[in-house]
Amino acid sequence: MGDATEMTHGVAERARREADAYRGDNPRPLEGYTVVLAIYGALVALAGVVAAATGRKLPERWSVQDLLTVTIGTHKLARTVSKDAVTSPLRAPFARYAGTGGPAEVMEETRHGSALRHSLGELLTCPFCLDMWVATAFVIGLIFAPRPTRLVAGTFTALAGADFLQLAYARAQQITEG
Repeated sequence: MGDATEMTHGVAERARREADAYRGDNPRPLEGYTVVLAIYGALVALAGVVAAATGRKLPERWSVQDLLTVTIGTHKLARTVSKDAVTSPLRAPFARYAGTGGPAEVMEETRHGSALRHSLGELLTCPFCLDMWVATAFVIGLIFAPRPTRLVAGTFTALAGADFLQLAYARAQQITEG
């Protein structure tokens, strides 16, 4: 038992040294990132196990319609969760309001109370970071519940299209008004 404890302590100490060398003078929450990555990996693994156990078959390829719907829906849902003022209560435990952003968006800074809080703050305030989680949820949804998943992804795809039309309309108004 002593050898295992010493080996575990040695690995942990080497990991701490590597993390410190990576961080330098920057407060990078590597421990929090590790937890977030572990949760993501566990969810994907669980989905794979459940899919295999229930005989779900993966499609041989993406249909163009599903690919476009999931791509655009992912963009809009990730942006809505990470930037919309109405979804700020979801981010409030992990972020702090820092001002207005783009049209109908807010800017936020992550809180640094703990490595996990900081990591979740970065995830929830960054649409690029959140894209992976949303896309994965849509893919899992297509495996287990394709019709509702297409409905949700399609709804966010329509919202993304409506956003672009709103911006185009506003730009056209600016041009005509001089």
